[in-house]
Amino acid sequence: MQKDQIIEELVKSYTAFCNELNVFTEGEYNKALSGKWDASQHADHLNKSLLPLILALRLPSFLCKLLFGKSNRKSRTYDDVKAKYLEKINAGSKAVKPFIPSKYSYESKLRLIKKINKNTDLLISLLNRYSESQLDEILLPHPILGKISLREMLYFTVYHAEHHRNSLLKNLEN
Repeated sequence: MQKDQIIEELVKSYTAFCNELNVFTEGEYNKALSGKWDASQHADHLNKSLLPLILALRLPSFLCKLLFGKSNRKSRTYDDVKAKYLEKINAGSKAVKPFIPSKYSYESKLRLIKKINKNTDLLISLLNRYSESQLDEILLPHPILGKISLREMLYFTVYHAEHHRNSLLKNLEN
């Protein structure tokens, strides 16, 4: 995917998550299967996961390269990143401390949605400062996937919202 396609997919996946969350009743919002997150926790987790990426994109690219290195391989495809993430999740990987969500009341639903929209808009605004080649050169650390290119991190970010939207829907089925 080119940068504009990634941006389009980011908008689609985060909008779909927020639209789904927005129509939840209080009972649906607070429902959580044993050992699983409720809707507020999924939303908080997505917000927490956007923040380090936003921070990294605010840094000058040379600083990211200095801190995390420069990629020496071609970026994986969206499908490859998704498959690798699902492989790690299915092997038992879970969210680590900075990304473990808090639980919020139903009254906070709109605030959480606004925060996701604000963070997504900021991410896209910052992303527009990067060239196609920089998306493949810059490495960033991911807590489960290790060091991945910025393009791969963006692919992950697109899928991450889809993954949590699917988890919301699966939660309602049971």
